[in-house]
Formats: sequence, structure tokens, C-alpha cells
Amino acid sequence: MKIRELGIEGAWEITPQQHGDPRGLFLEWFRADRLAEHVRHPVHFAQGNLSVSARGVVRGIHFADVPPGQAKYVSCVRGAVLDVIVDIRVGSPTFGRWEGVRLDDVDRRAVYLAEGLGHGFCALTDDATLAYLCSTTYNPTAERAAHPLDPELAIDWPAAEPQLSARDAAAPTLAELRASGQLPDYRACRAYAESRRSPDMPPPDGI
Repeated sequence: MKIRELGIEGAWEITPQQHGDPRGLFLEWFRADRLAEHVRHPVHFAQGNLSVSARGVVRGIHFADVPPGQAKYVSCVRGAVLDVIVDIRVGSPTFGRWEGVRLDDVDRRAVYLAEGLGHGFCALTDDATLAYLCSTTYNPTAERAAHPLDPELAIDWPAAEPQLSARDAAAPTLAELRASGQLPDYRACRAYAESRRSPDMPPPDGI
């Protein structure tokens, strides 16, 4: 298993080692101990979700209030998606930046995104199926969304006509969320991560 941090602090790409033979294949798609070594605090998940989407469907950009926020570990078990992570933490050096990772049932990569980051994806195939773990259970009062087609974010979605849910189509822009104080604070997110760090784990840079 190879784990590398993306260009946004708190976002990681995980590439498993696949073991195959004529019978099929085996892989470890999640290892809490390996991930904790990189994110520098214990990793716990409270809920698992499954999402099935038709080609061209765009879901997101979703996030939750911090604390506690909602970290996610996302993989694609059927088909393919472009998974998108957006830095929406006010005060972050990479505020407003997004990164896209192709998740599919061939390379079987996964992504981990820390609390305070925004998440979305575009289905590249019909019946694209995401399986993802969440650090907290669903709390509708703490759930937020930013418009996925916001020109300020300028996400290059690989769909000629993205299909959005009614909720996502009505979501506010990044500027509107910032003006209303609904975006996570970068320092608060880092402090929350630090509060969960084990004594034997080094702190993140700058803490």
C-alpha cells in the first residue's frame, strides 16, 4: 500500500497492492494503522455509505462543520469516477484549490480527506459505485454544500452537462458561504486534528 499526500494538506491518495491469480484477486483497501502514520492521529470511522451514480452525475461539494467535521475514506468498487477534494478552509495557504483523483475498479485507489475539506465527484461510467467510510455519523444540522459549478472554484468536471441534485443545484457559492461564516476555519481544523494526536505521533508542521 502506497500513501501520498496530495497538494492540499489533509488530502491523501492511497494505492493498494493487488495480489491476483487465475482465481481472482485480493487487496487491503483500508489499513487504519498505515493511514494513522501519515495523518498523525488515530483513525476511526463511525459510518459506511454506498453511492451509485449514472454517467455524468456530479455530487458535491459537501462538507461538515468543524468540530467534529467528517473525515472520509473513499474508494470506487465499480466503474470509475473523478473524485474531487476542495480546500474550503478559510486561512489555508491553498484555500479555493481543488485536486482530482481518478478512482476506479482497476487500480482500486482510495482517497482520504480530513475534517474541513470539501468533497465531490463526477461519475465517468454508468453505475459508478463509491464505498466510503465517515468519521462521524450523518448529522443534517451540520451538513453544508458549495455549488459544484461555482466559477470561483473552476472545477474541470469531465461531463458535458453535469447532472446535479436539487440540493447541489441550489447550493451557495464559495464567496456566499464565506460571507455568511459557514466555511471551516483552517486553524480550528488543525487544532482539532492536533487534539486527537497520540503522544508518540509527531505533530503536523507548524503546530
